[in-house]
Amino acid sequence: MTDLSDFMIAKRWPPKNPDIIQYYGFPTPNGVKVSIALEELELPYEAHKVSFAEGDQFTPEFLSLNPNNKIPAIIDPDGPGGKPMPLFESGAILIYLAEKTGKLMPKDPVGRYQVIQWLMFQMGGIGPMFGQLGFFTHFAGKEIEDPRPAKRYIEESARLLEVLDGQLEGRDWVCGEYSIADIAIAPWLRIVRDHYKAGDLVDWDDLDNVPAYLDRFLERPAVYKGLRQPPRD
Repeated sequence: MTDLSDFMIAKRWPPKNPDIIQYYGFPTPNGVKVSIALEELELPYEAHKVSFAEGDQFTPEFLSLNPNNKIPAIIDPDGPGGKPMPLFESGAILIYLAEKTGKLMPKDPVGRYQVIQWLMFQMGGIGPMFGQLGFFTHFAGKEIEDPRPAKRYIEESARLLEVLDGQLEGRDWVCGEYSIADIAIAPWLRIVRDHYKAGDLVDWDDLDNVPAYLDRFLERPAVYKGLRQPPRD
């Protein structure tokens, strides 16, 4: 049995089975990227809830794994060389899991970098911009009287959706075959449409391909399971 006792985080969230991947997160758009990937790849894992309400992400135990106090993070007990592998940042974790299993990422270099570039499109564009869209239209930022911040992020989010819509023309998935790029992108589409209720703001119904793309994604059994890990209760 793997010994994870050297990891401080294991003291706050003791593993039931230290021989499988330990996932620390919450069902946010960034968090579910990892749980969905784990489900799609059929990798055994334990999901540990990092409660924002209780400030878990600021505890010394969590910061020992991710000093940037953000979910998600993992420990893979069977990392490179058979040694435990701690890792944070959702994009890095997705690449790691894809390379570990040889799945959800094309093996040819051209296809591989196409997937990585669209993963970076989410990490550098969709995630930050959609997050600000939510803040200024759905959360506390909506109380700000100056209309310019909300206008800025609404317009940029709509532009990014148009870019994605163009990429999806004639494709079921962003890079042709289902990949970690889709697992990164689609949860953010869901949050804009279903949680922020911002479809009208970003002209969702005028998009030709994105709405059906999101529906295809949500119909996947592994996505259904991953969206619910770890349980909120």
